[in-house]
Amino acid sequence: MRIVITGGFGFLGRLVADALLTRRTLCGVPVDRLVLADRFVPPDAPVVEDPLVDVVQGDLSERLDTIFAQPVHVLIHLASAVSAECETDFDLGMSANLDTTRALLDAARSQSRGGGPTPRLVFSSSIAVYGSDPELQLPPLISESTLPTPQSSYGAQKRVCEQLIAEFTRRGFVDGRVARLVTVSVRSGKPNAAASGFLSGIVREPLSGLPAVCPVDPGLQVALASPRRTVEGILRITEAERGSGPGRLEGTLPVNLPALTVTVAEMLDTLRRVAGEAVADLVAVAPDPVVEAIVGSWPAVFDDSRARALGLRPDDSFESVLRAYVEDHPEAVTAEVTAP
Repeated sequence: MRIVITGGFGFLGRLVADALLTRRTLCGVPVDRLVLADRFVPPDAPVVEDPLVDVVQGDLSERLDTIFAQPVHVLIHLASAVSAECETDFDLGMSANLDTTRALLDAARSQSRGGGPTPRLVFSSSIAVYGSDPELQLPPLISESTLPTPQSSYGAQKRVCEQLIAEFTRRGFVDGRVARLVTVSVRSGKPNAAASGFLSGIVREPLSGLPAVCPVDPGLQVALASPRRTVEGILRITEAERGSGPGRLEGTLPVNLPALTVTVAEMLDTLRRVAGEAVADLVAVAPDPVVEAIVGSWPAVFDDSRARALGLRPDDSFESVLRAYVEDHPEAVTAEVTAP
């Protein structure tokens, strides 16, 4: 089995790659090659030393011939321009998110129509496809049957990609699966340009002794998932067999990954309880109307029945999320954290 991960050296791409390299199988089949495609490849990335790994570096739309030079059995499409980038630079978002995904789908279609395998394509979408339209407010509980009315360029681009994947799947060109991700927290590493990036920064930075800014009203309710749960969800949707019944993927509707619903204030209270007053006091509240408009348009409470039927569950609490980050990244934590 040859698996391709786009955005393979991004935050989630690295985690999904690590999980696959640990398992060495997918859908009960041995992984023969794992192709990591990305514009930027860290020179010291240890994953490139693994004998299963191939690296394709460069703009994705310009490297499709290389990616599809050999049969692609599974394609996990994680490469994306993030929310605040897309709002600032419309053309960047349209090119990186929409045009590139269309080109990827066309390449997959050429493979299946040319006698090759029909790729199982997994797309990382986002709850940013939802939003409160002035004339059509969101219901209090969101499910996959709720009409998406995105209120950001990023959300609109993700929604168009979802529809393209559903159509290519209906026509038999790909076996498309869409995972709608909630905000991943706590992300390790450096801040990115996502509007929701502060939902990691207000924990990650103080735990390393650095100040952080909360750009929204702390009373804002948000939907989160830990990196562990997010990777679990992506791989479960990748492996699920189609059909009806528990553990099977029914239809072509996206799957909203399970979310832990908390307020930002509850996140900060957890940080204070677990790491102490001095650490929590490193967070300053300074509202940013642009960030508030984007993140505030996203729903926070979900009916996760579709994900639960696949065996997926949300994180137990934000404290468990925070402690998982500390456990996974002890080198990045200088604060004294209390025992559970």
